Amino acid sequence: MRNLNHLSEIFHYYDTYVIDLWGVMHNGINLNPKAIEVLERLRENLKKIVFLSNAPRPSFKVIEFLRRMKMDEKFLSKVVTSGQAAMNAINQNKFGERFYHLGPSRDQSLFEKVLKNKTSLDNCDFIICTGLFDEHEKDLNYYKDLLKDHTSKNFICTNPDLIVHRGNIEELCAGSVAKTFETLGGKVIYYGKPHKEIYKMCFDQGEKVLAIGDNLRTDIKGANNLNIDSLFIYNGVHRNEIKNIKELPTLLKEYNVKTNFFQRELEW
Repeated sequence: MRNLNHLSEIFHYYDTYVIDLWGVMHNGINLNPKAIEVLERLRENLKKIVFLSNAPRPSFKVIEFLRRMKMDEKFLSKVVTSGQAAMNAINQNKFGERFYHLGPSRDQSLFEKVLKNKTSLDNCDFIICTGLFDEHEKDLNYYKDLLKDHTSKNFICTNPDLIVHRGNIEELCAGSVAKTFETLGGKVIYYGKPHKEIYKMCFDQGEKVLAIGDNLRTDIKGANNLNIDSLFIYNGVHRNEIKNIKELPTLLKEYNVKTNFFQRELEW
């Protein structure tokens, strides 16, 4: 494991860069200028860039979000989301027809094509979780009570992340509700990192890949699952767990992952 001062020291070893968005490229409010410079340099050197996000929305919605942040169009040719992978399965009725949506109404784009099949929790075949309801965004006990009589149903988690930082504010994600469902004895089907399926949408066998992300549970674990190299950005989702980089080996052990490189923030 190496403290990487500059990505430029190692970039030539890899063909393809699978890069997380939230926590690496932006903080939910602003783009990270140093990370944008990395994209410029990789593109100049003809490297393949894939954004892989555990966003519970179709890829085109995330692209729209990045455009609003003023990310240059030239970087947006390959954006893969956990929401897109889940949507493909939902549109094929993989888990039945009738579903209950657990999450904010703004995530409706995920199931627009099958909106007629949306129903109540009592009448559904399966549950789609895209996040927490706006009015219960901090109270996981609410979801424990809501779901306790429905653990026999498939629970589709479209974002395995537990938390995210919007600026400096910590927010719970769909993965936290999924964990709650599992503690009740329910079965969760996850879409997104660290699960192998999503990576098939990103690169082919034989490509020399570096995964870059700030989440040990998803980005780095996913790289480990695929046996590809990784760069951990430690001032992201785990910022409150690392007071100095000497604690990093302990943290990696705690999450049962390994990484090849680490940086405070993505920097060329």
